[in-house]
Amino acid sequence: MKIDLPAREKVYRKNRGILVSLHLDGWLLLGIALLIVTGSLIVFSASGADQEVLSRHLVRVGFAFFLMLVFAQIPPNILKIYTPWVFGVGTLMLISVLLFGDIGKGAKRWLDFGFFRFQPSEVMKLALPMMIAWLFAHDSLPPPNKKMLIGLGLVGLIAGLIIVQPDLGTSILIAMSGLFVLFFAGLSWRWILSATGLVAASLPIVWNFYMYDYQKQRVLTFLDPESDPLGTGYHIIQSKIAIGSGGIEGKGFMGSTQAHLEFLPESTTDFIFSVLAEEFGLIGVTGLLLLYLFVIGRGLYIASQAQENFARLTAASLVMTLFVYVFVNIGMVSGLLPVVGLPLPLLSYGGSSLVTLMVSFGILMSIHTHKKLLTS
Repeated sequence: MKIDLPAREKVYRKNRGILVSLHLDGWLLLGIALLIVTGSLIVFSASGADQEVLSRHLVRVGFAFFLMLVFAQIPPNILKIYTPWVFGVGTLMLISVLLFGDIGKGAKRWLDFGFFRFQPSEVMKLALPMMIAWLFAHDSLPPPNKKMLIGLGLVGLIAGLIIVQPDLGTSILIAMSGLFVLFFAGLSWRWILSATGLVAASLPIVWNFYMYDYQKQRVLTFLDPESDPLGTGYHIIQSKIAIGSGGIEGKGFMGSTQAHLEFLPESTTDFIFSVLAEEFGLIGVTGLLLLYLFVIGRGLYIASQAQENFARLTAASLVMTLFVYVFVNIGMVSGLLPVVGLPLPLLSYGGSSLVTLMVSFGILMSIHTHKKLLTS
């Protein structure tokens, strides 16, 4: 007897439980939950047991989780339909920022709507890789060189609009999210090596004409932080002291002297990894890295199981962007990379980056669970 699709869907959901009925992937949700719980504990400790800070953080986590749940319900084919529109609106907002954006801390990165401020670059963290994946949605991979050039042009356009805000760090990370799509789509190594050579050759020009003094100082501080230990090198020196003083087992929960005595700046956001390393030592750091590895591995598995180009390329790019954020933040606070204003995903005090990240997880879960529902 033929069963209509709604009836089949009800049977499937009843058999597979509440997670599938909500289009949530259990393993990915477990990894996310463990990281959020860990982050909430470290935020509470780094803030000096400030319950108000923790409450605000949990409210933002709750809102971000709600958005993840909403996006998990949207089938990938619906996301594909609306991707060009979201990308177009996001690009117009970036242009609007340059024309009449709100200035804060010397940069013009926000649109002020009166009752709240919005940073359009957060939208492009998702819209750019999805737009390039949409471009290749109906091609056999690797796609034609013409479409590869269009994809590179979109990356250059969005990165350029963000660089002039100025926000060099965010522009590089967003460009990476788009380049990951091109890489997974089959961008040839000849193109990759040529682009690398072009970037290397342009570095002197960027240094002399496009980098601001504070950006140059970050690079110089990265190369020799001890040259100005009480000025530009102070943050990274204190961070390395916190990480090193944790030893193997750490000082215990609430035991971060660097954070509680206010030697460590931005202890609940950019430098939260240093607090964790000081309190839980090498054991805690290893456990954290294993959690991230688990989430990234599960995300790549979901990408590998996707049924068509748009879902596969979008999922792979979002997961690798998470990897870059984790790598850059930990490298930054450890003195292995220049300092940039970048929070540690799922651990740092909640904000717009947390919302964007949880939406990306919702898209990942949608890709996985709707695929399984279609297969059944």
